[in-house]
Amino acid sequence: MHKIVHLTSVHPRYDTRIFHKMCVSLATKAYNVTLVVADGKGDEQINDVNIVDVGSRAGSRVKRVLNTVSNVFEKAKELDADLYHLHDPELMLIAIKLKKMGKKVIFDAHEDLPLQIFSKPYFNKHVAKVVSKIASVYENYVCSHIDSIVTATPFIRNKFLKVNDNSVDINNFPKLDEFPKPDVSNFSQRENCCYVGNITKVRGIEEIVQSLAFPSMSVKLNLAGVFSEKDLEMEIKKLDGWDRVVELGWLDRSGVQNVLSNSFAGLVTLHPIINYQDALPVKMFEYMASGLPVIYSNIPLWKNIIENEQCGISVDPYSPREIAEAICYLSNNLIEARDMGERGRIAIEKKYNWGIEEQKLFDLYQKLFN
Repeated sequence: MHKIVHLTSVHPRYDTRIFHKMCVSLATKAYNVTLVVADGKGDEQINDVNIVDVGSRAGSRVKRVLNTVSNVFEKAKELDADLYHLHDPELMLIAIKLKKMGKKVIFDAHEDLPLQIFSKPYFNKHVAKVVSKIASVYENYVCSHIDSIVTATPFIRNKFLKVNDNSVDINNFPKLDEFPKPDVSNFSQRENCCYVGNITKVRGIEEIVQSLAFPSMSVKLNLAGVFSEKDLEMEIKKLDGWDRVVELGWLDRSGVQNVLSNSFAGLVTLHPIINYQDALPVKMFEYMASGLPVIYSNIPLWKNIIENEQCGISVDPYSPREIAEAICYLSNNLIEARDMGERGRIAIEKKYNWGIEEQKLFDLYQKLFN
């Protein structure tokens, strides 16, 4: 039995992509699967996956790189696996060390790191340009010396193919068993739309709440998630539309399912910053899996997907008026909204589900071990 270890110094232990999808799927194939995390919550075994904790992350970014990554590396050596699957950019610091130990190494690029740097608020544009270039050179160097690159989108895969021809996209699409065929019998009684996910300025929360303040608006927003910053939370709660928000906070997966099954539309109106232009937002596909029409940013890649499936309405994410008009249209045309949602669900069943991506993961591991 091959022993494989997934490593993260940043993500939570029950991360949807890393734990629920990759690790749990691999465990069904008789691999000995361990996930190393850094959260201070201790060790456990769940769904045939061994979770090993190296202790809470150090506070600052520098300390995290120096201390937490070192702790993850020491634990990785101790576990003595056949293959290591790394999930954070800072873990590239240990990728070549593991490779020199004779191990198979995969780096998983969840996002485009050089592009992501441009969206960091603590870098001005000149510093971001320099840091992005350094990150790109280092990333290319490391990734050309390891066994494989896994990416979360085809766009990122195409970038890595230039430095490692064993690069494959494994998209973070929904698991059909987590999203059983939705019951839409209550669709004509649904009164709220929803937003589910991290609540940040660039994810459009300000414009969403502003859209709720229009006189024509009779809809409430089910808001499931946690604000990224206290200052942002205070600012948003002062907006006129806030009285139409049903604030739900962080919800577990069953809580999210309940919200989705009682909403008539899902919003994914992220600002078109550079690293969202080629992203495939998980929530967009989860709304589709739940039989909801999607109100989404007019980003060309997303527009191509949603228009092709006829399952949503495109808006300018900077325009509260356009967002309000889309919400009101679907609220006033619930039969059409239901039909859009059903078309989105069919697309998930045919194209955009974890079962398809899971097979790509299995094929990659088999190729590496053969």
